[in-house]
Amino acid sequence: MPLSDLPPVHPPALAPAPAPARPAARGATAAARTGRRAFVVAAACVAVAPALWLPGRASQEGGARAQGEFDTLDFDWVDTRRQRPVPTRLYLPRAASAGAPVPLVVFSHGIGSTRERYRWIGQHLAAEGHACLHPQHVGSDRQVWLGNPLSVVTRLWDAAQEGEAVARVGDVRFALDTLLAGDLAPRLDERRVVLAGHSYGANTTLLAAGAVVQRDGRVLSLRDERARAAIVLSAPPFYGEGDPRQILGGIGVPTLHVTATEDVIRIPGYYSGAEDRLAVFEATGGPQGPRKWLAMFEGGSHSIFTDRPTAGGATLNPQVKGATRALALAFLRAVLDGDEADIRAWPQRYAPLLARFEAGPA
Repeated sequence: MPLSDLPPVHPPALAPAPAPARPAARGATAAARTGRRAFVVAAACVAVAPALWLPGRASQEGGARAQGEFDTLDFDWVDTRRQRPVPTRLYLPRAASAGAPVPLVVFSHGIGSTRERYRWIGQHLAAEGHACLHPQHVGSDRQVWLGNPLSVVTRLWDAAQEGEAVARVGDVRFALDTLLAGDLAPRLDERRVVLAGHSYGANTTLLAAGAVVQRDGRVLSLRDERARAAIVLSAPPFYGEGDPRQILGGIGVPTLHVTATEDVIRIPGYYSGAEDRLAVFEATGGPQGPRKWLAMFEGGSHSIFTDRPTAGGATLNPQVKGATRALALAFLRAVLDGDEADIRAWPQRYAPLLARFEAGPA
């Protein structure tokens, strides 16, 4: 199995290593109990940083899908303030122009992935007229799978710590700042920016969309005010942070949550069941908050939303991906254009695949 195709948790090709010092826990990790916080925000400020701009290069992956053509551009950016590379891929509709700028989706990958992954959704959105920007998070990318296989669990835990969670939000902000300050900016509609992500990337998305935590009696927020909406695939909880309503209730933009009944995260020393995805949905935005939608597919897996073609079942996988692509587009039309016709029709169209669909508040 290619390393770049490994799932966002431990790869099936590697036998899970024992973690004797980190007994399994639900909702709070052993790391949190020993003072190490995973997947949460530190008391840090993500500043707008100057860029070392390295030229983009056109990929051979540009092409036509569905309604339109798009180009694939890779940029090897470096955030000089943080001394952190932010390699980024952009799928850009060829029809985008200064006279007809297109919406922009910023997609954050799961742990162990890269900017080249999640083509199944990035390319489709571009073909349908939405630019899709994929920053790579170098502290939690495919490097976790490289090196001594006996140390992979340690690398996963290190990648899940608070500092990296903050840095990932910084990557999203930096990539967006850099793109919108460059030559391509006139072809992009900065008033219609949507954040998206899978797994760890869903946590990153929620933080940038307005999730907050308490540190030393202070509310800490990494919200990016440019975000108009958020799409979260398989969102884990914020481990060890208490009531999710206090963390997610203040999110003030519409959200789309996508999961599956077998969307389970298993890492040695940690377990998160599909019910955690539901808890994230229920807490987001509060009872009187902005519109939000939930789609839960029957069966599947946590990795069904990666580029792996058979994860969650060889037959079910392409069906779920096709349905999720259609739902993402329907959501974008609803929140960016005010047209809810497609999202209202979607659950009936895909009813055979669904265990649950919910929309609220009305």
